[in-house]
Amino acid sequence: MTNLVEVEDFTRHSEEKRTSAFQNEVKAYLERHPETQYVDILLNDLNGVFRGKRIPFASLAKTEKGCYFPASVFAMDILGNTVEEAGLGQALGEPDNLCLPVSGTLIPSASDPRHLAQVLLTMRNQDGTPFDVEPRNVLNNLWQQLRNRGLFPVVAVELEFYLVDKKRDAEGYIQPPCAPGSDERNMQSQVYSLDNLDHFAEVLGDIDALARLQGIPAEGALAEASPGQFEINLHHTRNVLSACDHAILLKRLVRQVAENHAMNATFMAKPYEEYAGSGMHVHISMLDAADHNAFASDDGGDSPLLKRALAGMIDLMPASMALLAPNVNAYRRFLPDAFVPLQASWGHNNRTVALRIPCGDADNHRVEYRVAGADANPYLVVATILAGILHGIDNPLPLPHPVKGNGHQAAGNPLPTRQSDALYEFEQSYPLQKLFGERFSFVWHSCKHHELMHFERLITATEIDWMLKNA
Repeated sequence: MTNLVEVEDFTRHSEEKRTSAFQNEVKAYLERHPETQYVDILLNDLNGVFRGKRIPFASLAKTEKGCYFPASVFAMDILGNTVEEAGLGQALGEPDNLCLPVSGTLIPSASDPRHLAQVLLTMRNQDGTPFDVEPRNVLNNLWQQLRNRGLFPVVAVELEFYLVDKKRDAEGYIQPPCAPGSDERNMQSQVYSLDNLDHFAEVLGDIDALARLQGIPAEGALAEASPGQFEINLHHTRNVLSACDHAILLKRLVRQVAENHAMNATFMAKPYEEYAGSGMHVHISMLDAADHNAFASDDGGDSPLLKRALAGMIDLMPASMALLAPNVNAYRRFLPDAFVPLQASWGHNNRTVALRIPCGDADNHRVEYRVAGADANPYLVVATILAGILHGIDNPLPLPHPVKGNGHQAAGNPLPTRQSDALYEFEQSYPLQKLFGERFSFVWHSCKHHELMHFERLITATEIDWMLKNA
């Protein structure tokens, strides 16, 4: 996959160059994959869910000048229903907005790489500027603010997920899959287990092969703590948009490969009560204009810039939880002693804090942001990190002392562990809303509040079991 254009401008000259480049990209793709028949054109919504169409590949060249989707695509709840309170639907007359293909994202689809392709789209406002509610555009705006200051983030995303049996257990709950070709169902801890990788070698091998075919720079799978749980790490890159494109495309690929092996794959934050949740960890360092790591001091320690960045990320973290944990289930991860941070905290070589400074030399001095769940939108997770860094650079904020020992038991600024509290913190945070943009913030809060109200009206099986005869 080729790199994206790092600074996206919208002049007529650049439009002509982009159109020509996309025509060449389509032509080159067909030369490599001559049997391609269809292509999925994809927008990524607020929830990280793909919305789009499947069109004949012969029609793809026509999208070089754009195709149209309603702006309300970015005002949908997790079920795909338009949230009218967000103001992008009927109140505006359900307008269509121009969408353009993202250069470098035309790749084979994992579901049928021989005959089916896919390409990402990005939306524009009516005046041709980037649509400011699209998460990818929100991220790009924050990225450019850092670049304009001579700072160049380098990021890598780690994703955890579960492979799940399509058959439910006797009580109707999901369960880990049997090893392919056997009746063996592993129900024990498997952290760093090579045997478990062997059991699922065909599935993981297909994920690796298709990631290479799609140009997704994945490092391979690691068995995580719980049965059927795995982690895949993506390479560090200076192209922040590309890093998140890879993450969102990897999620689609993993689901498609699992389907090919008669399984499901889920990035749900907490699919099991008894097993670990799935997180999305992001590693970030910062280069200056001379390509030196601006997060490292001359002796390899924490630079003044790193300390300001840490202070900013910590200050905005409670309000950012609405973005990092975007649904009710996401808050099920935040339990004591579950290697999930409960306070806005930082420390060196410590996996019990929110912001970990891993071991490494000066060139690799970086932050691991450990709060987000695997269900979060990667563009918004990285946008949250960049917003925190900008906040710290622009404001003299106190930096708490680094945590030593068990961060789960340390004092600190607690993170909201209920979605209602997180949405309140988000709504009250002027600095965070200013960085993300007024319209995006309003749409996001409206959609998530709508989802929460819908969820809280549901009567659960547990309520019936507890209360039917006891109330």
